[in-house]
Amino acid sequence: MKYNRKNIFISIFWVVLGVVLTVLNFIHDFDSYWSGLGTAFIVVGGIQLARQMKYRKNPEYRERVDTANSDERNRFIAGRAWAWAGYIYVMAGFIVIIVLQIAGLKELSQTIGFTVCALLILYWVCYLYLSKKY
Repeated sequence: MKYNRKNIFISIFWVVLGVVLTVLNFIHDFDSYWSGLGTAFIVVGGIQLARQMKYRKNPEYRERVDTANSDERNRFIAGRAWAWAGYIYVMAGFIVIIVLQIAGLKELSQTIGFTVCALLILYWVCYLYLSKKY
């Protein structure tokens, strides 16, 4: 992680967007989705902003983060974790599709099927791109 003014502005943007969504929800009484999304933006933006400020002001923390980010073992583990997460998502998705079909919830089953197919298409496109790049 490098200190970057752009990252701080993006974090501030998320906080401001979260405040706007939350305030608009209370003024116009939208459904709770928007206030929840606003609250999530506030929390995530605040955490990212705190991390950026700590990275900027604390040299020991900066060195520890830079070492962790440049460590090949950590990068390998992160890549494997993403691979496992994707595999588990696809397998769980197929199981849920079958269960929903049996339960008669065909529209929901189809929606989940589309998301699983979209993920597999994305995987295929990324695989083709990376196989040509490396």
